[in-house]
Amino acid sequence: MLVLTALLDRSYRFSELRREIGGVSEKMLAQTLQTLERDGFVHRNARPVIPPHVDYTVTDMGREAGERMRAMIQWVDDRMSAVVDARAAYDRVRAERDAATEAPPVARTR
Repeated sequence: MLVLTALLDRSYRFSELRREIGGVSEKMLAQTLQTLERDGFVHRNARPVIPPHVDYTVTDMGREAGERMRAMIQWVDDRMSAVVDARAAYDRVRAERDAATEAPPVARTR
């Protein structure tokens, strides 16, 4: 998701994309780009210069998928406070239910 949404804005070289995304290893990014290229979401343009210059861009299909992902990310971001509130309410109800069904301690006799 991060790769496709980043590539919606512009094409990137590998190192630029890694910095843009942040927190991803070279190996993981390389594998992700290779998979996205294989699946038709990303185009890899390698220019035969020294040093090699490789740019990554989204294909039409990648743009469509990335725009849908970006919309989903925005939706989640817009509703995160409601998710936090729902979790807190759930945890309160669960704690109250668990406290009500807890068995009283058994008295020990010697």
